[in-house]
Order: sequence, then C-alpha cells, then structure tokens
Amino acid sequence: MAIALAFGIPALRYPIGEFGRAGPGLFPLMVSGLLLLVGIATVVRARFIAPVPMHFNVRNIGLILGALCAFALVSLLLNMTAGIVALVFVATAAGSNYSVMRNIKISVGLLAIAFAFVKFLGVNLPLY
Repeated sequence: MAIALAFGIPALRYPIGEFGRAGPGLFPLMVSGLLLLVGIATVVRARFIAPVPMHFNVRNIGLILGALCAFALVSLLLNMTAGIVALVFVATAAGSNYSVMRNIKISVGLLAIAFAFVKFLGVNLPLY
C-alpha cells in the first residue's frame, strides 16, 4: 500500500484529463489506485483468516527465476513465441503436478493474447 501511495500521490500533480483524452497522470493514478485496493483487500482478509507459517521452497523460487531468464534468453536468440513457450514449460515445473497438455493450452492462450496485442493494439512485439 505504501508503494501505491508513493506513486499515486505524485501522479496527482500531473494533469489527469479524462478517459477519452487521458493526461499523463491518469495511468499511474489508476494503477496505483488498483494496487492500493489490492493492498487494502489483503490487509482486511488477513484480519479474518488464521495466520499460516510461510515456507520458502528454494527450488521453486529458482525455477521461476530460471523461467524468466529462459524467456529473456530465448526471446533474444529466437523470438518471443518460443520465449513464451519456454517460460510456461519451465515455470510450471514449480507446481505440484506437471502436465504437458496443460502447458500447451497455457502457451496457446498466452500466444493468442500476444498476437491480439500486435494485431489490435499495434504493440511492437518480436513474435516471429
């Protein structure tokens, strides 16, 4: 919540504009507002649920970091499509069960979103 406030309060100094014609302060204000809502919901929920001790699984943390590094490296060397697939297949190894079919479905879904960003929003992604 402190990070949300640290970015949201300075965003108020910039012109916000309106949704049809956004000013430079609208996006950081919206993102920090949503982050603040998530923080408030987390604090409220924590008051009603019994505390559970945290367990750090170093293997899973390493797999997630490795998945991000694999995404960056494969995207750089090949293309982002292969990077997304590599990310999914490495990151899901940190889960409790591993399914190749589920990984393929997740990869296809993420690729569909990436292609939609390219086609409909004009985002420049090196997908191929």
